[in-house]
Amino acid sequence: MSITDWLEEDRPREKLLQKGPAALTDAELLAIFLRVGVKGKSAVDLGRDLMQQFGGLQALFAASEADLCKIHGMGQAKFVQFQAVMEMARRALREELQRGDALTSPQAVRHYLQLLLGGRGHEVFVALFLDSQHRVIASEELFQGTLNQASVYPREVLKRALAHNAAAVIFAHNHPSGVAEPSQADQNLTDTLKKALALVDIRVLDHFIVAGGSALSFVERGLL
Repeated sequence: MSITDWLEEDRPREKLLQKGPAALTDAELLAIFLRVGVKGKSAVDLGRDLMQQFGGLQALFAASEADLCKIHGMGQAKFVQFQAVMEMARRALREELQRGDALTSPQAVRHYLQLLLGGRGHEVFVALFLDSQHRVIASEELFQGTLNQASVYPREVLKRALAHNAAAVIFAHNHPSGVAEPSQADQNLTDTLKKALALVDIRVLDHFIVAGGSALSFVERGLL
């Protein structure tokens, strides 16, 4: 049955207008984005297939072009649209962080980092550089690969912080394993960076670990 044959209150677009986007399922939101389904499947059916195939929105939006194009009804155009939507979301959150105090907007920080790092297949180390008002000056991916004290160089982090004239910094990295728990190496690295930056009066405000759709804060855990 085509979506146009559904009761009006059950159609994704009408449901969104009447009840707001939060009332829609992931598949229904995808249906609005996809606009049309494929032969024998409505856009909602196709959305459900995508959710089942990738296991969630984060993995779907992080999928490679090759993996997405394997799905019937998907193609390069849809991949480009997904990438554009994600980048717009990241930029909107970054604008919010640039306007306000990152310490009073912890959810905005968390959501931005989840969009930035969620779904990555390898570890990435990111620094958010902040001014004296705790507004984000810049966001940089500094290191990739297996992260430890040997592969994340405090000297390079310090150089970038000074280049941005930062007063504070928030670190983040991802765990592709999906487990957000910090390792002893994560804690040692954070302590080393904190001490190095303290020498030039730059504060480390937090360190987040992004994994499995969540973001763990060192400050909230009492580790910083």
